[in-house]
Amino acid sequence: MVTKPTRDEWLAGVDGCRGGWIAAFVRRDGEAREPRVFARFADVLAAPEQPAIVAVDMPIGLPERAGPGGRAAENAVRPLLGARQSSVFSVPSRAALEARDYREACGIALATSDPPRKVSRQLFMLAPKIHEVDAWLRAHMADAARVFEVHPEVAFWRLNGDQALGEPKKVKSRPYGPGLALRRALLVGAGLPPTLVEAPSPAGAGPDDLLDALACAAVARRIHAGIARPFPDPPEHDGLGLPMAIWA
Repeated sequence: MVTKPTRDEWLAGVDGCRGGWIAAFVRRDGEAREPRVFARFADVLAAPEQPAIVAVDMPIGLPERAGPGGRAAENAVRPLLGARQSSVFSVPSRAALEARDYREACGIALATSDPPRKVSRQLFMLAPKIHEVDAWLRAHMADAARVFEVHPEVAFWRLNGDQALGEPKKVKSRPYGPGLALRRALLVGAGLPPTLVEAPSPAGAGPDDLLDALACAAVARRIHAGIARPFPDPPEHDGLGLPMAIWA
């Protein structure tokens, strides 16, 4: 956690996108800057805002062996999300994510999970970004405490008064207007500027990426204020000491 947090510190909500990473920078008092797309995760940490907290939609902490349903973090939040729980992918072992291709990843995952389970294709597609975050954390262990794992649907659950959302963000892989509108209303209700929430997404990111980054930023504010909770509580840690918990 951040030591002696101050209200003028910048906080960042970050989501992966086709252009790299979309980051929304906010302060606790409601001030915000226009979200930007960065090519690398490290560029977000090195941005002029120097964010004191970075809340990112990406798994942090990779197990040596995966249990039923993945890590304890995934299992802790799925029951909260109702019909949205399928958005929480099971995280396989570190070795499976280091595989060169999907077939090899599935073979390693079967050998390093109880009960044996392959890697989902959706999760494996995120492997390069998972590695990118993991590599930064491993190279900056002394600074890793300012980076937190967040899942946007869990963030929206929290912003919705701990109630699962009834509308998806996408239908048949396309943005779904009612679901996006619901999430925008929750973000404005959480104190984010309407002009920011309603703004078009920057080049390299989609409308859902923007909303997810803003949801992560809302959780970053909760972490900074000391009112966020990890799932599970207390967090588990992987073999390298990285926490394995989803914050909201």
